[in-house]
Amino acid sequence: MFEGLRKPKALIVIVVTLLAYGCPIQAIVQAFGLDERTVASWRDRAGKHCQQVHQAIVQQGHLDLVHVQADEIRVKGCKMIAWMGLAMMVSTRLWLGGVVSLTRDRCLADRLLRQVRLCCQPLRALLVCTDGWNAYPGSIRRAFREKVKETAGRGRACLRGWPPLCIAVVIKRTEKKRVVEITRKMVQGTLEHAQVLLSASQGGTVLNTAFIERLNGTIRQRLASLTRKCRHAARRLAALESGMWLLGCTYNFCWPHHELSRRVARAQGKPGEVVLTPAMASGLTDHLWSVQELLSYRVAPAPWVAPKRRGRPAKQAELPVKKQQPPGEQPRRRPLLRLRKGVLCSTTS
Repeated sequence: MFEGLRKPKALIVIVVTLLAYGCPIQAIVQAFGLDERTVASWRDRAGKHCQQVHQAIVQQGHLDLVHVQADEIRVKGCKMIAWMGLAMMVSTRLWLGGVVSLTRDRCLADRLLRQVRLCCQPLRALLVCTDGWNAYPGSIRRAFREKVKETAGRGRACLRGWPPLCIAVVIKRTEKKRVVEITRKMVQGTLEHAQVLLSASQGGTVLNTAFIERLNGTIRQRLASLTRKCRHAARRLAALESGMWLLGCTYNFCWPHHELSRRVARAQGKPGEVVLTPAMASGLTDHLWSVQELLSYRVAPAPWVAPKRRGRPAKQAELPVKKQQPPGEQPRRRPLLRLRKGVLCSTTS
């Protein structure tokens, strides 16, 4: 992230840390005397780098998720309404990914669940809890399925869903801004299997979406453009997306999680807390990262793939066979063809 920047690295780290904690850009401009476009550029660079780090470490298919919760946030920007979809692993509080879109449609749910699928080990028991949006069940089924060849010989393989997949929906009805009724139902799978996965992930005793809603509160608190009734609302989707990746990656690797820390301290019989981040609890790292370490992390480039050529393959020209010179004869030095008055003519000598 620091490549090509002329400002001191310590100043850039301080500015990115303040952005990750929800400090508005205007306050950073007044405090450090920087240009507003410079701060916005650093935020976008940091967000793009954090997205690459997240894809290189988290979205590698090594996690046994057990219990996942997904939800979306309504973002009120400047002359626009956007939606931010988020997903998390309940047992370790790991943020799995997010999507920003101008519309709340099936495409948003599909993109979000594809990111969750990239993090998960294949064909493992999984419980996915969402709210009552009817786009989620279909997107979950499309994301968690595999190709199965049912007939011998030539033919297309069928797409079959994971057998141990459970889909639960939690619908809340409110009156005068207060929840008066909660409806819980299983869309796929059995309630007994869902209870086993709930207890294994320590995600409560009943079907709920409390953990992703708590993460929504953290995102709103630490992303300045998401705070309600503010004068620094987002104007571009790219700014929202870069801020989301910056906050999500620092949440996973750089900020200790108090509930996880207290749980480990109680398990070890120690007073207070043991510093633990969601990435450490998931086994992705063994230490607490600093913001400078996160921004300095080197991501391996993607392997080069030769571009696919279109059209008919070109014919390879056959090389002429050289005639063997008779013994004692000198090789011919003059060309076989000569240009005479604009016409190619064979030589006579």
